[in-house]
Amino acid sequence: MTLTSYGATLVAYSVAAVVTCALTPLARQFAVRSGAIDRPNERKKHKKPIPTSGGVAIAGGLLAAAWASGILSVTRAADEAARSLGGRSTQMGTVHLAAILVGALFMALVGFVDDRKDLPAKLKLVLQVLSTAPLLIAGLTISTVSNPFHQGMIFLPPWLAAIVTVAWVVAVTNAINLIDGLDGLAAGVSAISCIALAVVALLWGQVAVALLCAAVAGAAIGFLPWNWHPASILMGDTGAYFLGFMIASVTLSGAFKMAAAIAIFVPILVLAVPLLDTVLSPVRRFLSGRPAFKADRDHLHHRLMALGLAETRVVGLTYAVTAVCGAIAIWISRH
Repeated sequence: MTLTSYGATLVAYSVAAVVTCALTPLARQFAVRSGAIDRPNERKKHKKPIPTSGGVAIAGGLLAAAWASGILSVTRAADEAARSLGGRSTQMGTVHLAAILVGALFMALVGFVDDRKDLPAKLKLVLQVLSTAPLLIAGLTISTVSNPFHQGMIFLPPWLAAIVTVAWVVAVTNAINLIDGLDGLAAGVSAISCIALAVVALLWGQVAVALLCAAVAGAAIGFLPWNWHPASILMGDTGAYFLGFMIASVTLSGAFKMAAAIAIFVPILVLAVPLLDTVLSPVRRFLSGRPAFKADRDHLHHRLMALGLAETRVVGLTYAVTAVCGAIAIWISRH
């Protein structure tokens, strides 16, 4: 890995952070004028209306970083290398990049509408599934899994690979959305997770994946000053869906698609906190006799606050756990 790669990654992170931070006040004004306000109810912790759709600034910062870091040139170089190798390459290509960005923007649009119209849960699920279509068309799928009984890999048939991929993307997207219940929680966890994924990608020589992860991390960090407690703006479903889709998608690309058990384990470890909450929430509701997918105030962060921890301490603790998981993932990747 060259110094140029590390420099480009730092550029992607910095540009995304600066642009997102600068765009967030504009997104706040837009939210106020368009009526995109998150109003208090029995599930919300805030006591007064707060502008939402901060995800618009996050998306803008990421797109600016992708352009400034030269990621398109990197993917084009990967395309040329793939052609010279007969069309086979583990690097992220231009088609893959386009599929990820198109799907993420569609997912953000779904969140943008949901922030204003409060879409039915079933309709949101259908739209989330539809957003994965560009990934499937581009061939970004989970096509292999490690064999739990002996060495080697299990190769999934195309139809099963598509189902597993859709389930993964939808699960991670909703995982980020579920933890967006405290000021700064989803943004910070997303940033820490993507920093870890960027380091892993650099270790495995995946420059385009590293640039994209760094851009996501920078965009989340740039939003954090405005979203830290007490938040002046929320990312809303616009931002949570966008971040979740981006994180899920990059783990389908490049190094994370290689035929090795580590390629599957690393993303799961990095995203351990939000994924754990996503798995436990419907089970907990079902066991208590409530609808499995009905929103409530009984997530992991809510339970920690019920124990008497201040909101900022809960957020900080979650950051720490995510950072430890990310560090372990990086250590495993090196070995």
